Amino acid sequence: MGSLIYADEMLYCYGEKGKLGLVEIIQDGMKVVSSFDITQGTDKHWADSVISDGCLYIRHGDVLMAYDIKGKKYMKTQNGFYSFIMNDINEKSIALSQYQGKVILVVNVASKCGYTKQYAGLQELYEKYKEQGLVIFGFPANNFGSQESGTNSEIKSFCTTKFNVTFPMFSKISVKGKDIHPLYQYLTNPEANGEFGKPIAWNFNKFLIGKNGNTVARFKSKVAPLDSQLIDTVESELKK
Repeated sequence: MGSLIYADEMLYCYGEKGKLGLVEIIQDGMKVVSSFDITQGTDKHWADSVISDGCLYIRHGDVLMAYDIKGKKYMKTQNGFYSFIMNDINEKSIALSQYQGKVILVVNVASKCGYTKQYAGLQELYEKYKEQGLVIFGFPANNFGSQESGTNSEIKSFCTTKFNVTFPMFSKISVKGKDIHPLYQYLTNPEANGEFGKPIAWNFNKFLIGKNGNTVARFKSKVAPLDSQLIDTVESELKK
């Protein structure tokens, strides 16, 4: 079974053997435009696909491939943190590789937690350093005390109206347990993330990702976004 993506009046179809077909939607039906192989020698099924900025991003395992659709050529492959494709708070698919070269603070957030007030500090941190290359990712999660039980729409409304959040917010995921999202499975895996690969203990745990996509620091929930320890580490990474 393959997958279908519709964008720019074209239907992109790819199958388990990695054959990608371009189908144009015309008045009387559909017309096959072309087909080509995107597997780079693998016979495995590629998954988690998204079209963005003229490229088709397809993820399999811990590898992300980017394919220039118009140029019909491979652009790059990514491993680790940059290999993930996530849904933002509006359900739009985002390839994290688009943030390559940025310093990223990854935070699992919640709306009814004692640490929820950290949204204000996160926004202040973002506004202070975003022009220098800092990005903050907020990942709502309902894993602790059912403190993030709302829908994505409700979460978006809460953090924007109460805290004026403008940094990227993503769709609600699980950050621990049997249904843990693959991104957090990667972040909390010691084999993949070294000394920082430990389970999420509570809401507002923080991972700092360097410009090369590697985790450079991790902070507990009690470490506020404007804590000098966190700021010093952010500033150090931004200078690299």
